[in-house]
Amino acid sequence: MRRVDYGDGDDRLVFVLGWGNRPEHDGVQWLIDHLIDEGYRVSAFELPRTITDFEREYLAPVQSFVDDRDEYRLLSHSTGGLVARHLATDDALQTRTYLSPWWGFHADLQNPIVSLATKLPVSIPILPAEVTREKLGSLASDAWVADAPDYAAPTFLREAKRAQNTLPPFDTRDAVFYNPDDPIVSGPTIKDHTPESNRVAFTDGHELFNSSTRDDHIDAVLAAVRDGANALPRRA
Repeated sequence: MRRVDYGDGDDRLVFVLGWGNRPEHDGVQWLIDHLIDEGYRVSAFELPRTITDFEREYLAPVQSFVDDRDEYRLLSHSTGGLVARHLATDDALQTRTYLSPWWGFHADLQNPIVSLATKLPVSIPILPAEVTREKLGSLASDAWVADAPDYAAPTFLREAKRAQNTLPPFDTRDAVFYNPDDPIVSGPTIKDHTPESNRVAFTDGHELFNSSTRDDHIDAVLAAVRDGANALPRRA
């Protein structure tokens, strides 16, 4: 698993990206720049696009890194949110913030064909994975749309489904930003797992950092990263 470090702040922030994301993508860099400005040293993890074992290939590298930290904050997006939910944590973890966590398959993936495909021991990307700017967010760059995976491996979906079926209990100190109408992951599953006081809704695609509403939410994201769910804006 690839890790890229940014900034030289005293506070460590571990950012686990989503499937297909790279630290260099424009939207990811927009968010990382805001985090650096807040004084964080950001360690961004790029997930492999094909795996055969969730624990060994996704969870273990991040777990090993945070286990060596005396103190850190955790930010994650999409598949990274699945990894972040499974991390074994202790007092070193200061806050955990999720962006559009992949805790359940979107309705489009809940069909017999996908169900059958996930039973195949095939680690070659053969299942179509349509990724468009409309799904990602209207600010997604041409370079990111062109670089997005076109196909997913059955083993990747199998391992994701297995991890979703064994999610640890939700920690009520955590903050979640999500699109109720997310076109890629299950918005209703996020809502079911997250108390109302711990979640903030946004619109326009799957990726908050590529959403046209990102400027409306960045202050809340930074507050959550700093202080946890207690810093989220309260509804009147």
